[in-house]
This record gives sequence, C-alpha cells and structure tokens, in this order.
Amino acid sequence: MPGAKNAVETCLSVRPGEHVALIADEASRSVAASIAAAIEDRHAQYTGLLLEDFGPRPMTAAPPEVLQALETVDVGAMCMTPQPGELSARMAIVRVVERRQIRYAHMVGVTPEIMQQGMRADYRMVDRLSDKLRERMLRAQTLTVKTEAGTSFAAHFDRGLDWVKTSGLISPRYWSNLPAGEVFTTPATVDGTFVCDASAGDHFNGKYGDLQTTPLVLKIEGARLTGVDCARKDLEEEFWQYCHTDENSDRVGELAFGTNLGLSEMIGILLQDEKFPGVHIAFGDPYGSQTHADWKSKTHVDVLTRNCDVWIDEDQVISKGHYQLDHLGLA
Repeated sequence: MPGAKNAVETCLSVRPGEHVALIADEASRSVAASIAAAIEDRHAQYTGLLLEDFGPRPMTAAPPEVLQALETVDVGAMCMTPQPGELSARMAIVRVVERRQIRYAHMVGVTPEIMQQGMRADYRMVDRLSDKLRERMLRAQTLTVKTEAGTSFAAHFDRGLDWVKTSGLISPRYWSNLPAGEVFTTPATVDGTFVCDASAGDHFNGKYGDLQTTPLVLKIEGARLTGVDCARKDLEEEFWQYCHTDENSDRVGELAFGTNLGLSEMIGILLQDEKFPGVHIAFGDPYGSQTHADWKSKTHVDVLTRNCDVWIDEDQVISKGHYQLDHLGLA
C-alpha cells in the first residue's frame, strides 16, 4: 500500500472526483487491487478492466473496451505481465494516452516486490537528479560506458532530438513507466560492445530471466546491432531474429540513464531494473513521439548491464553503479 499510495498520490497526482481507467491482468491482480484502494482513498473513481475478460492472451490487438475507457477518463494506469507478441497492443493503448494527453502510468511487469521497493522511492529526489542529467546531456558531446564484464561503448547525439525525463512525476505531456527513474534519448551513433548481464526486455525477461550467468554479448556499429554471442544458443538466435523483425529492429532506438536512487540491487525484473543507477540501451522503436526521432519499428527490446562506469565527456558521473552526486550539483 505505501507504494500504491506513492503511485496514485505523488506520481499520478490523482485528485478527488477524478476518474481513473485501471487496466490489469490476472497475474497483476494483487497490485491492481492496491492501486484501486489508493484511488478510493483519494475519493476518486475508477473503472476496472481485466484483460482476460476481453479475449485470450497473448493479445493480438488492444481490446476495444480498453481503448474506449481511455477516451473518457482523466487518468490511466495499466498493471500487467507481458506476453510474446503483445507490444503492438500496448503501443495502441499508449497512442490513445498520447493523443488525449492524460496522466498515465505504464506498469508492465509490475510485482508486489516492485511495489515494496522501487515504488517507495523519493520521486521528488529522482526528479531533481533526472533534471540535472538532462541539462548536462543536452550539451554533451560524448557518453562513454564501461563495465568489468566487458561493456565498452561510446555514444554521440543529435541536438535535434530531445532528452526525455520520466522521473515518476507524471504530466499530461509525458506518460511514464512505474516504477520510474529514466532520462533517455535516441542516440545518433553507438559504437562498441554491450554485455547484457542483467535482464533483456519484452518477453525475453519472463522467458530467460536474469542473464548474469549467460550474458548476451552485443556488437554495435553505427547504432546498428552487428553481432550477438551467448552461451545459450537458443537465446542468441531468438534475440538476433527479434532484432531483425523489420528494417529498424536492429537499430539503437533508446539510450537511457536509470535514476531511481531508491534501488539498492537488481532483482531480475526489467521494469524495475532499468531504473537502477546506470546506463542501458534498447534496440527498435525510438519512442519518436517523445524524442522526435523520425523513424519507427514494430519492436523494442531493452538490454541492461551491471555496475556501470559512466563518463559525460571527461567527467565520470557514475562509478560502479553509484552516482557521483557532487559532480551533478546534488551532494
């Protein structure tokens, strides 16, 4: 309940009398129940929508009943566990949110553990850190990321594309994942090696879990995936095929800082772990409605690495997964 109250009161700023569309699936029923209780505590109304009521999973398309509900509410929240092939349905839901510009929390993969950890963060402090990083990156030339596991890459940026802050304080302009804590853009170039020794996104997280013992070693040239190596050849092949679904599935569409200072360790669940202090990337769709990138993809898969060392130009701002807050004016 403390995490649910944080989501409803601090992140979504639900006000008395507002109407919330609360979308959930069976796997996330207990989390949705806590969100519903927190909405009622705010003297607001909600419409509950259980995805399994509208057809079989995985969803091949967003249920019309869900899309219609989002057309009339003030606020939306979706608590669900993703299944393979559902990304297009989730993107259709998000398109309604963006067109209507309602406050919206996207809680895909949320668990009770996450509610008790990442959702209890001080989101106002997360917001201050996110602001500082965004200000720095808008004028940065180069971002360098290294880890002891073998990650070593450099990224450069297009000044015409935006750095987007999703710090947990949700506005009508930008919906957000919860738990929150990211600052991201679409990079112009990424070159080097990325070792995914934590989690991978979309359905890979649920299927393969934490990849610490069988990491994906990803070679990237000119922001395109050029090679995958993994001890698990089934994962290696599936990841390569996924990243060649369409002409941009192999392109780095997102480079992001995790800024949730309330997290002390990764738990193997991407929704929370991508907010852990560090830098991660994603191949596929660049969230162009937010970053202003002018290309698209039907896929989007995050990959995470552990214990990053990160430099903005020559200034090291993260050491072994810990922010050097004095370097960002936040000591």
